[in-house]
Amino acid sequence: MKPETAAKKLGILLEAAPEEFRTGVVTRDELNALLADPPEWLQVLRREGPHPRPVVAAKLGISNSGLARGGLTEPLTTAQIKDLLVAPPQWLVTERATQAAVRAEKRRVVERDAERAARNPGGGGGGAG
Repeated sequence: MKPETAAKKLGILLEAAPEEFRTGVVTRDELNALLADPPEWLQVLRREGPHPRPVVAAKLGISNSGLARGGLTEPLTTAQIKDLLVAPPQWLVTERATQAAVRAEKRRVVERDAERAARNPGGGGGGAG
């Protein structure tokens, strides 16, 4: 696979990986080996960063869109993320509240659907109601 794909699967920023990783091709077996027994460079990248956008968003508890709305376009290190969490700017407080509301709504919908399925085990096929 391409290095970009492997980096995504490993949750690392490609630009921060060693040259031989960035310029080579990663086989499925090599990827599995990296996942099972990560080398030192991979452990350090995962622990300290810089991290790609999806990882930054997850560590901050917000969406990728929330990062964009907050004006964060560059990768962040673990230390920078911790600093934001210790003294969150207003945009981060707002985005975390938004994300919490989205998660709560998803839970509500799942519970509602489970309740409906329990009341109507046959399915019924839908329709206006």
